[in-house]
Amino acid sequence: MEETALDRAGIGEGTVAGLHVGEVVARAAQSRGDGEGTVLPRDLGPVPPRRNLRAFRRDELFNVLGAASTGVCVAILLFAWLAPFSGFLGFLVVAYIAFLATYALLTALSADGPTVRDRIWTTVLGSAAAVLFLGLAQVLWFTLWRGVPAMRHLNFFTQDLADAGPLDPLTQGGVLHAMVGTLEMIAIALLITIPLGLACAVYLTQVGGRGSVLVRTVVEAMTALPSIVAGLFIYATLILLLGFRLSGFAAAVALSVMMLPIIIRSADVVLRLVPGGLREASEALGAPRWRTVWYVVLPTVRSGLVTSVILGTARGIGETSPVLLTAGYTTYLNADPVSGPQVSLPLLTFMLVRSGQPSYIQRGFGAAALLMAIVVALFVLARVFAGRAPGRVTARRARRLARRSACDQARMRRRRYELPGMAGGELPGRDPGSFHLGESP
Repeated sequence: MEETALDRAGIGEGTVAGLHVGEVVARAAQSRGDGEGTVLPRDLGPVPPRRNLRAFRRDELFNVLGAASTGVCVAILLFAWLAPFSGFLGFLVVAYIAFLATYALLTALSADGPTVRDRIWTTVLGSAAAVLFLGLAQVLWFTLWRGVPAMRHLNFFTQDLADAGPLDPLTQGGVLHAMVGTLEMIAIALLITIPLGLACAVYLTQVGGRGSVLVRTVVEAMTALPSIVAGLFIYATLILLLGFRLSGFAAAVALSVMMLPIIIRSADVVLRLVPGGLREASEALGAPRWRTVWYVVLPTVRSGLVTSVILGTARGIGETSPVLLTAGYTTYLNADPVSGPQVSLPLLTFMLVRSGQPSYIQRGFGAAALLMAIVVALFVLARVFAGRAPGRVTARRARRLARRSACDQARMRRRRYELPGMAGGELPGRDPGSFHLGESP
């Protein structure tokens, strides 16, 4: 019998059970000698604890406060004593650069290189986000502050501007005609873009083919299409060639041209995130492709598809030039989107603010604030109708799925007993006292 490494090391079968695996390997390696066999790694010492980059200790707070005060002092010293600098923006830039340098130095005194880089980049990204949120908050606050004098009157929401002139007080006239026009235009545009956009995204991700490359290229090119070009295209085709009048429907078609590429591209990205195993499992069970898309793919990314629709809506609801070219401008209420001119809230805001009259300017800012409120309301409704995340269902839907599963199980049991060659609902040669798995005895 051939001698093994364990035998040469003097380790028998009874000894192996009492030794640690590392000791067995070490003895076998030593028995081979001259560098042969398994070479154990050298002892590297205890494993260092995992570094928590998200923890924010008290010394980090002191570092931030100290660096901030140092940056302000350095900026004051340069702008007031040492250098001929001036301007508030330059003061902020110098103070921020000095703050980052001081913060990196203070952090390096008690941390290693990766931690210092992580703190610096976290500070830079946090500062950029804070600047963006401050700008957004300033726009919202300024719009609401200028629009509140007009919005606090009820007639602002219940009347139009047919009987209100530039010199009339805020208690006369409103923006009802623009609010109705905006809702009708965006509703018609959504009726056009949602089925077309989702169908095109499904074609690009689930079907493909030679035409998908051309479609994807056209969609990407339409994303950068200027809004005035879309308005001119619809004006030339619907109004000049086909003979349509200026109307809200024409404006809705122009808005759909702007919204469609946004919805297609965002839905395309969302549909790519569906795991391929879900589609393969559905097709392996015999489901056709359209059932796989309808019952597996689309419900999985429902919330993402709603987000794509929201992005397209936000793009279309704020457009002005396509509406001006295709729907015109009016000061009276027109609830018929296919006959007569209509006006939207963005276009009304532009017309009122550029008038120069104080009352019209306040109405214009009120219309802008109302537009933001409508966008927020649409976003909330979309989030509500989007449902929960994939795999999480409500109690009502869980009961509905359980009833559907029971019906499917009963149908499959009836089909099994109605196969050819069966009589009386029993299988040939089946013992009447026996039962199948899943059946009650």
